[in-house]
Amino acid sequence: MSSRSSSVIPGFGLTLGYTLVYLSLLVLIPLGALFLKTTELTWDQFISIISAPRVLAALKLSFGTAFVAAVLNGIIGTLLAWVLVRYTFPGRKVIEAMIDLPFALSTAVAGIALTALYAPNGLVGQWATAMGFKIAYSPLGITLALTFVTLPFVVRTLQPVLADIPREVEEAAACLGARPLQVRATYCCRRCCRPG
Repeated sequence: MSSRSSSVIPGFGLTLGYTLVYLSLLVLIPLGALFLKTTELTWDQFISIISAPRVLAALKLSFGTAFVAAVLNGIIGTLLAWVLVRYTFPGRKVIEAMIDLPFALSTAVAGIALTALYAPNGLVGQWATAMGFKIAYSPLGITLALTFVTLPFVVRTLQPVLADIPREVEEAAACLGARPLQVRATYCCRRCCRPG
């Protein structure tokens, strides 16, 4: 007797194999080429390449804009999650839908839309150009794009955590003399940052 169980999805093995080969080609070939190229270099050549002004400028731009976007997401995302969890108001569903918009858009479409919006002849870009600063193709534009793409992850991660905080604890802290900002800064932030 054969104890082999059949797959629930017909053609699963073939589909999985095709997917793994395709993703391996997309990821492993470029990484392999990079690895082979670096093995041909001496340490002095490698250090001179990674310390070139162009590479350092690219790293500074990448890490700088990512840091600013993370700080913005932390502040704006926490405020949005708090308001959406604690208050009921007209237009709440519209804000929820707007937060989920980056999930629905492909990355290419979002990039084209943001570029068209912030370009010097775009809707927001015209206004910014008239005021004397550039948004598209600048660190500000990169930061805005990163914030747009990653804000939903912050909001959707914090919403269930903030929803689990009992209002009684906030009320007890207020009765003991804590100001609302103190309650949010101490108890709520500790609750959000608690591991596990």
